[in-house]
Amino acid sequence: MVEIKKIACLGVGLMGQGIAQVALMAGYDVVLVDIKDEFVDNAYKGIAVGMGKLAEKGKLPVKTPKTETTEAVKYTADELMAKCSKSTDLAAAVKDCDMVIEAVIEKMEVKKTVSKTTMDNGPDHIIFASNTSTMSITEIGKDCGKPGQVCGMHFFNPVPLMACIEIIKGDDTSDETFKTAMDTAKKLPVLRGKRYIAQVMKDRPGFIVNRLNAPANIYLSWAFDQALEKGILPDKPQMLDADIGKVAAMPPCVLSDYVGLDTLLHVMNYNEGALSPDFKPGKVLTDMVEKGLLGRKTGKGFYDWSGGRPQPDFSEKAGIIDINLLFSITLNEGCRILEEGVATGTKSVDDSNMAGMNSPGPFGWGKRNYEKAVGYLNAFVEKTGIEYLKPCDLLISGGFKKMRK
Repeated sequence: MVEIKKIACLGVGLMGQGIAQVALMAGYDVVLVDIKDEFVDNAYKGIAVGMGKLAEKGKLPVKTPKTETTEAVKYTADELMAKCSKSTDLAAAVKDCDMVIEAVIEKMEVKKTVSKTTMDNGPDHIIFASNTSTMSITEIGKDCGKPGQVCGMHFFNPVPLMACIEIIKGDDTSDETFKTAMDTAKKLPVLRGKRYIAQVMKDRPGFIVNRLNAPANIYLSWAFDQALEKGILPDKPQMLDADIGKVAAMPPCVLSDYVGLDTLLHVMNYNEGALSPDFKPGKVLTDMVEKGLLGRKTGKGFYDWSGGRPQPDFSEKAGIIDINLLFSITLNEGCRILEEGVATGTKSVDDSNMAGMNSPGPFGWGKRNYEKAVGYLNAFVEKTGIEYLKPCDLLISGGFKKMRK
């Protein structure tokens, strides 16, 4: 197996910076690569500031472990930053690298181009790992010349704090590449909790975590449109959020604003093509994005964010969103993930969701309520005609209960 010593982090926005930071903290040499000097310079400065803060808190990794006669010695921020270099020339930067982790723009043609550049110019053994959250790893690597050395390595933001990394096996990814990526990911530290590596065994849209949570957007988009018809939106989003209340860390309208309505629209448009036409965004979501009401990032979405995160009043409910139906939708998608062989078992799905979203997965609730879930889903499909939410065979049978690992 290839020993990974030097990693190129390609595309050094906030996600790329986070990846580079944990790679440096794991002891790897890192080169920051982007298309402009200002991008790599800003990334370097941002990482250096982050390292300095961690040094002040005593959270940098140990360089020399404690022995019977000596105390443990931690790296300084300067020592770690000395392992970090910069480049705007990918072809030159990868010549002595063992792995590239890309976090460039979510456009297939760009990812395919940088994959090929990596394989054309890097050592024979170099691995190209894509941080894409949606796109096909198989497609990214198929024309690069060495598709067996391409895999997915999907991080969650902010990288230093979020425990989950999904390692994705494309159709052509070799077992050696997959294992090397797994071993590398396990070495990357996380500042909160324990690092969790999710094995994604098949290259399907959304992988595990994003796929699991995607169909809830079908329901929420439908609910937004229902609220508009009933005169609840745009003026009283708190009534829709009151249907969920404090069951979730963020109720639907607050969460949509926080994530960004343009992001939700992009994800639904992608899944409309990749999974089902039923993901087509509804009127409310489409109109708000067209008007530039994107949520937190623009200061206004469902709520006004100028004074910080909204704290809606839950005293009056809209009576549109059913929390049990939301649970049922996520459970059904978890069963689909298992049917398609994307994950190894219910524990893998639940653990991945907790590590990637700080939220329990569906199967704890599902093993007690799956028969009710089938009823909730069938009733909703009959009411709306949204066929994608029809219960799958594994949910109907309850067979997922035998698929724990």
